Amino acid sequence: MTDTSKKYLNLAKDYVMITLGLLSYAFGFTAFILPEKIVIGSVTGLSSLIHYWLGWNVAITYYAINIVLLIIAFRSVGKQFVLRTIIGATISTIFIGVLQPMFPNPIVEGQPFMNVILGAVLCGLGLGTVFTHGGSTGGTDIIAAMVAKYSTISFGRTMMYCDVLIICSSWLLFHSIDKIVYGLIFMVIYSVAADRVINNTRQSVQFLIISHKWQEIADNIIQEAHRGCTILDGTGWYTKADVKMVMVMCRKHESVNIFRIIKEIDREAIITQSNVNGVYGFGFDELKVRVHNKKAQQQPEA
Repeated sequence: MTDTSKKYLNLAKDYVMITLGLLSYAFGFTAFILPEKIVIGSVTGLSSLIHYWLGWNVAITYYAINIVLLIIAFRSVGKQFVLRTIIGATISTIFIGVLQPMFPNPIVEGQPFMNVILGAVLCGLGLGTVFTHGGSTGGTDIIAAMVAKYSTISFGRTMMYCDVLIICSSWLLFHSIDKIVYGLIFMVIYSVAADRVINNTRQSVQFLIISHKWQEIADNIIQEAHRGCTILDGTGWYTKADVKMVMVMCRKHESVNIFRIIKEIDREAIITQSNVNGVYGFGFDELKVRVHNKKAQQQPEA
């Protein structure tokens, strides 16, 4: 398979996972949250607030608000972010529009707290999947990206401020503290679930292996586990002898195989294993950040 074919295959996998994530988000929202008339954060919550107030269609309102925000923030967030958000918002709109009529009542009737928990978990898992595969749902992300560019307020803090403001504004319609509390509970559970997905998919482990058979261990890890190794020089301070340490980074699910390789070669090897939340580079995750063109910003010398 050529590099181009692999690139398109990985892109197709990403879009499949993004679609499944958006389906989970839309299902959690329409089946558990919307029928309970609970206002959550982001543009989804703002759209539901307008729906309860004016009766407008949630899906269409959600899409319209995202498009307006993108037009306003186009120069601040960049073309790639706009494209990803349009794709995500379009798919979300379709799912919400199709699923909303199917659930006039919450799935678990008479249990608003249970519906909040289930809806928050499904929405969080869906959003985490979308973010992990490079997608975007827009919403308050757009506002946060724009504010972060022109101020010192962090991206996460801006999103939190926007979400809390939207949730608390439900008081104007329902005059119910319970609705606000449910919305805030949703926000906490939803954030934890999304972070869990994001961190689990990126979680890797790092091994440091001290053994007099370091060369054989390194060769077998490369050949059998297909992971690169780095050899570090060290000194055993008790014996004052020079030692070699093998450093290996791999996915968490590959750690059992690494242990097996080491123990088959040297049962007396000293091994440390530590968790790392992200490893970026060849063989691991791609670092998805925008790189500023510093050359264009540099002033010519006098």
